[in-house]
Amino acid sequence: MGRGRVEVKRIENKINRQVTFSKRRNGLLKKAYELSVLCDAEIALIVFSSRGKLYEFGSAGTTKTLERYQRCCISTPQENSVERETQSWYQEVTKLKAKYESLQRTQRHLLGEDLGPLSVRELQGLEKQLEGALSQARQRKTHIMIEQMEDLRRKERQLGDLNKQLRIKLEAEGQSLKAIQGFWNSSAAVGTSSYHVHPSQSNPMDCEPEPEPEPVLQIGYPHYVQAEGSSVPKSMAGENNFIQGWVL
Repeated sequence: MGRGRVEVKRIENKINRQVTFSKRRNGLLKKAYELSVLCDAEIALIVFSSRGKLYEFGSAGTTKTLERYQRCCISTPQENSVERETQSWYQEVTKLKAKYESLQRTQRHLLGEDLGPLSVRELQGLEKQLEGALSQARQRKTHIMIEQMEDLRRKERQLGDLNKQLRIKLEAEGQSLKAIQGFWNSSAAVGTSSYHVHPSQSNPMDCEPEPEPEPVLQIGYPHYVQAEGSSVPKSMAGENNFIQGWVL
């Protein structure tokens, strides 16, 4: 059977207490030495027995270790605060660095790189992750395409309404133009009916006055030709030709 749990309390028997102190002291000194050697730690151990006897151990010297302890304890609160803050920042940087390396490794795995060290279970998890990401990408693409189609339909309806308004406006303007043309035609018909034409004129355009003859420059004596049945003698005709001379 294994050793049972021993209750930690003061040993009343003086002899047993001394034997236990001797055993535990040697074991404590041995453990301190092993810890200083294995972990390269600076250890100082001081033990006083119940009779006031001193037992000590120092890996680098008890006095030197105590002086170092005093310097650390005497340091100002500001220095302690700076040291704690520095330690906190160091731990934070270490965590962020580890997280960054993990993200880089995950990214390489998603891109199909460095898959050799992964086990079958890890590869199955990676496959599920890629399938989920692909499904989300497809859903997002479908949603965007539906939104674009709705936007195009809304623009089509707006353009249809605008085209309808323009058609109505154009028809209204056409009716107005037809009314104006009808008014002009009726006015022209009324003006034509009020214009009286002489019975001897077959064409209404003949009622316009004839233009006055333009002046003609004539050189020499004009040749007078006596009309048939005229009573004017040829002598007078020649006389008239002589009197006229240069005529404009």
